Amino acid sequence: MRGRDRQSFASRVREELVRLPLGKTCCMLSEIAALTYTSGHLAFRGGGAFSASYRLEDAGAARRLFQLLKKRLGLSPTLHFTQTSMLGGRLTCVLELNGEDTRSLLTALHRMETDEDGQTRLKRAVPRHPMVRQCCRRAFLRGAFLGAGSMANPEKEYHLELKAEDAQLTGILEKLTEKSGLPCRRYERKGMDVIYLKGAQHIADFLTMIGATRAVLSLENTRINKQLRAAAVRAANCDEHNSEKMLDAGQRQAEAIRQLSLKQGLFTLPPALQAMARARLENPDMSLKELGELMDPPLGKSAVNHRLRRLMEMAEELESNEEEGDGKA
Repeated sequence: MRGRDRQSFASRVREELVRLPLGKTCCMLSEIAALTYTSGHLAFRGGGAFSASYRLEDAGAARRLFQLLKKRLGLSPTLHFTQTSMLGGRLTCVLELNGEDTRSLLTALHRMETDEDGQTRLKRAVPRHPMVRQCCRRAFLRGAFLGAGSMANPEKEYHLELKAEDAQLTGILEKLTEKSGLPCRRYERKGMDVIYLKGAQHIADFLTMIGATRAVLSLENTRINKQLRAAAVRAANCDEHNSEKMLDAGQRQAEAIRQLSLKQGLFTLPPALQAMARARLENPDMSLKELGELMDPPLGKSAVNHRLRRLMEMAEELESNEEEGDGKA
């Protein structure tokens, strides 16, 4: 346990992701596409031939990519390790494909085409397959996190980011996160675009979407502890009776929304309910008036109460359906 405690939160997320089943054939291709964008490199060998290689600092991610390439595309990559002083002496996992396998990879990803004269050429068009199905969008974002993702320690701040060396990858990541109801932002660092998410609930939704459910539970525990500490400080400055009543209602609402998030994800809700759910989760000790002032545009107490009541009903309905399902089983 001590070794695990010292392990970074992002490393624990990757550890969980690489153990997930490889999934459907369409999803495997989407994950390969993301890892190719984030960690792949092409080298021109002359005579129209190319060879592809991947460099990954995480050995588990390298093994998963090896399995994906072999199972989905029937490729036979070679795997070895290199040590670079520029990276502090850390080992880097390198997967390499020969010319024939590289051609198969690029063709599968719609990055290579053959013209009427039989000549092949590379395409820089964005592959369409990650955008088609929700399961493939999730697989693509999972691959992007494995290849170029990082996350701060939730005890300190809520911050998750994905690096994008290519402008097209930046566009893909922005479209996929926004399509999933997650408001990403972007900034430039050392000439590279960085797509990032802020806020515990946005990050929890992202982790749920890519399959890191254990990490979500850990994040929720951290958030609850931080909220309880903040609520205790806030309650100390309020009237005891009123604060206890307000905190009790807010905590019950936050817990119901938290269960709704874990079971189906807040990104499935209408935008208005998403905003209210996230506001309550982030501020379980706020009054209805204070919550309303957080909204854009601001809402009155009646509107806030109506949306919270609707969220509670949805959570109760989901719980009731699960109990009925268990009873039938």
